[in-house]
Amino acid sequence: MYATIQEEIERSGGLSLAALCASTGASRAGFYRFQQRDDSDPHMELRDRIQRIALDWPAYGYRRVTAELRRHGWEVNHKLVLRLMREDNLLCVRRRKFVHTTDSDHDRRVYPNLAESMTLSGVDQLWIADITYIRLLEAFVYLAVILDAYSRRILGWALEQTLEDELTLGALRMALDQRRPAPGAIHHSDRGAQYASRDYVRLLKEHGFEISMSRKASPWENAACESFMKTLKHEEVCRQEYRNLAEAQRSIQRFLEQVYNEKRLHSALGYRPPAEFEASLLSAAGSLAEGSNASVSA
Repeated sequence: MYATIQEEIERSGGLSLAALCASTGASRAGFYRFQQRDDSDPHMELRDRIQRIALDWPAYGYRRVTAELRRHGWEVNHKLVLRLMREDNLLCVRRRKFVHTTDSDHDRRVYPNLAESMTLSGVDQLWIADITYIRLLEAFVYLAVILDAYSRRILGWALEQTLEDELTLGALRMALDQRRPAPGAIHHSDRGAQYASRDYVRLLKEHGFEISMSRKASPWENAACESFMKTLKHEEVCRQEYRNLAEAQRSIQRFLEQVYNEKRLHSALGYRPPAEFEASLLSAAGSLAEGSNASVSA
């Protein structure tokens, strides 16, 4: 990466280092260290790989970078990765706090928190839902999501210009198009009016869900969804400038379906993406079934 910048500066003679670093996501401090490097440095190849990961995943800390390296065959200690990232100015910035969007001041029925006492052992036992705002250039739009609490996979989402009930219904319908949990599965959300609406509750009950809601002013009771929203803001929304709803829809769809579900490493999943984690569950279940059939046959 830094070698390419050096070549471009020498070739063009006109482009500034600041402009090249901004266009590639590299740091000027890292480039200066590259110029002063000792070619006998045993970590040069590792540094290059770390820098490439940091470009692809600017919000990754040293633990996720270490996990990504190990997934690609590097035998490396996390302390070394931390040291190299610190030296190359690649440690991600601290996350900002974000505003949460919940209107619990309504006269619709609310439900007790059933999720707090659950011990999960598989997917489709607990779905969790939340809403956040997305800033466009001259307006706000709103995103509703539904995740599987066990695998952290995004099952359904919807992006709309208002907080009307259709926002959360759109996310729920998408999730139900993909998965049909067994009766008795829990759907958990905050006490927002959209989740307590007649149509939303009816759709949940038609599909056999038990309804669970956080207590008022207790966002930590939906911590996994809150954590996802912070990840979304930090790794997608704050890195973009959406001009309109259609542009935001395309970019957020790519992040949710192609990046978050398929590629992003999750510490809670043993540093695996949700899709890979779910695939491992299916593989393990298949192996267990084959073993049971073999025992019966014997």
